Amino acid sequence: MDPLTRNYAGAPLPDPDGGMGRFDVANRLFLRLYQASNLLHKTGTRAVSAFGATTQQWAVLGALSRPAVHKQGMTVKELIAFLMVSRQNLTAVLDRLEGAGLIERVRATGDGRLRHVRLTPEGDRVWSDMLVNIRKYYEDALMGFSTEECLVMFRLLDRLRDSLGRIAGPEGE
Repeated sequence: MDPLTRNYAGAPLPDPDGGMGRFDVANRLFLRLYQASNLLHKTGTRAVSAFGATTQQWAVLGALSRPAVHKQGMTVKELIAFLMVSRQNLTAVLDRLEGAGLIERVRATGDGRLRHVRLTPEGDRVWSDMLVNIRKYYEDALMGFSTEECLVMFRLLDRLRDSLGRIAGPEGE
């Protein structure tokens, strides 16, 4: 089955030079992205539910665990920009993670108004434990995709994210 000419069920895709215009292709594409996003949330939550975590909490813990930011953490503004979420949504997630003892908000050196969010030792431990389930989830979700196909999808999604970011305007507003 050629993934470029057939859909997930094996049915032929519309001929780009024939019956469907760009709007129809875009409409189907965005519907597929919406469906994939919903399934990502549903199945991702299942993957980390043993840790009492949600996909939003998974994303925050993952962002804070990256080597480049692990020690110092990130400001809330940096997290908002990195995760492309609203302050309101992020604040609620951070409150829950802080209440669970997985993150802490610490005043930045030299600027008492600025706070960095970083993993606590317990957050590090939970994140390490979660990685077993997350790795298995990625393996299952990407089964049937070659590494090359994953890289192509990554690059295409990066381009789409950038285009949507231009539409959203500064800081995703």
